[in-house]
Amino acid sequence: MATINVTVQMSGGMELLFSNQSTHKLTLPRFYDPSTTIHGPSPPSSKPEPREDGQGSKETDVRFLVWWLRWFALEDRERPELYSQGETVRPGILVLINSTDWELEGELDYVLEEKDEIVFISTLHGG
Repeated sequence: MATINVTVQMSGGMELLFSNQSTHKLTLPRFYDPSTTIHGPSPPSSKPEPREDGQGSKETDVRFLVWWLRWFALEDRERPELYSQGETVRPGILVLINSTDWELEGELDYVLEEKDEIVFISTLHGG
């Protein structure tokens, strides 16, 4: 089955939400079905299996990555609002795709490519 390998970096305090790990090497399915993942039952019962392109499939994008991180990497699943709101990250989190602001890359619709690096940086700090 088709998969894709990406690196996710967390900084600025984001790593505290993800088991104090700043780097995550992920193998994700190359295609996903939004009706059984993002718009499916919450929380999902298991990680989605890699699938071939077909009816109802979408190429893995940042929207799927945000969803996947929320359900399978976030340490405190009882408080997902610390990381995301709806399909996107909460305000105050800067997202870079291969060192470029995600706004220039299409934000949630950016289709992930092999060996992409996605960085999540919290810009909110207590004081």
